[in-house]
Amino acid sequence: MIPRYSRPQMTAIWEPQTKFKIWFEIEAHACDALAELGVIPREAAATIWAQARDVTFDVDRIDAIEREVKHDVIAFLTHLAEFVGPDSRFVHQGMTSSDVLDTCLNVQLVRAADLLIADVDALLAALERRAFEHKLTPTIGRSHGIHAEPTTFGLKLAQAHVEFQRARKRLEIAREEVATCAISGAVGTFANIDPRVEEHVAAAMGLTPEPVSTQVIPRDRHAMYFAALGVVASSVERLATEIRHLQRTEVYEAEEYFSPGQKGSSAMPHKRNPVLTENLTGLARLVRGYAMPAMENVALWHERDISHSSVERMIGPDATVTLDFALVRLTNVIDKLVVYPKNMQANLDKLGGLHNSQRVLLALTQKGVSREDSYRLVQRNAMKTWEHGADFLTELKADPEVSARLSAAELEAMFDLGYHFKHVDTIFTRVFGRA
Repeated sequence: MIPRYSRPQMTAIWEPQTKFKIWFEIEAHACDALAELGVIPREAAATIWAQARDVTFDVDRIDAIEREVKHDVIAFLTHLAEFVGPDSRFVHQGMTSSDVLDTCLNVQLVRAADLLIADVDALLAALERRAFEHKLTPTIGRSHGIHAEPTTFGLKLAQAHVEFQRARKRLEIAREEVATCAISGAVGTFANIDPRVEEHVAAAMGLTPEPVSTQVIPRDRHAMYFAALGVVASSVERLATEIRHLQRTEVYEAEEYFSPGQKGSSAMPHKRNPVLTENLTGLARLVRGYAMPAMENVALWHERDISHSSVERMIGPDATVTLDFALVRLTNVIDKLVVYPKNMQANLDKLGGLHNSQRVLLALTQKGVSREDSYRLVQRNAMKTWEHGADFLTELKADPEVSARLSAAELEAMFDLGYHFKHVDTIFTRVFGRA
């Protein structure tokens, strides 16, 4: 987690001060429940809130205590006692460290998911706006990187939009998956704390009780969360890669916005490089990489060990901060993307009408020619365009086997670009609910 690829809204979730405030809230809400059950005095619960609710915890002081006691939660509780006074003896009654650590982590992951969902919403809005702007902007579709049949640039963006609709759903499910709370004590049996305390803390923190926490919340939940982030990152990369290809000099159908004063190369003043989408490709690799250690965290020893702890201290902030930054950067790229319809049309026309080959093939089959012979006739004339730059329509008209089945007028009608876009409205309605 470095400032270059971080936004303050997300990094704030993972700052030590935020963590300690969440720890305090968990402990204080637990005290409220314990007081309600008559386990501790009500006055003590009120004092704990009054003495520490608005405290700015001394991170350096907690770190200093931890260096001595070698335990982060004990260090925090020791520091908390310095504010609360004698009633601090009622804090952490019947609880274990994982009750605090795991519940806090899930609160942070839920808050991070909320930001990521908002990021995706902003990206969806940008994609929808640009998709309708270029709904009928013709461009050549490519398979294997080779010209295939026409599509529209709006359809490219519509495809990205529906993909990020799925990304949003994945983030919602991931959020729900980790929104659980554990206040169950050592090995999760509630031996020294009433389950009603867990229910109270869960409600107060916007979570639900973990059915069986075995002292730790099961890490399959977290594995699913980080896997979802990895899939969303892959969608970021897919769209970024498309833009990088479209910006290649030989293609030049779209490019990232190049701001006044921006420099593309330290050596070559003419360069305008796709640096933002290349950066997004790299960031996506990182986020995907965090999914694997999260999956390896699932297999803990017996009721708990802490092999997962060091992993989560790193991947929790890094994965969420990185994906947050990437989504916002991608939104900016789409919002400002420079599109070149004339270049799209020029590329579409570059192969002399070859993109109509399937339509001619199908027309020949409708005229009684076998599919094998139809394919042979169309490919024979298409290869002349590939190899010699001939005009595809002209070659078809001159081919006696083709002209014997299809008139010149029929062939010309098959080279109508609008034919390929007759169902664009249908697709847009499916994606956006309107055309």
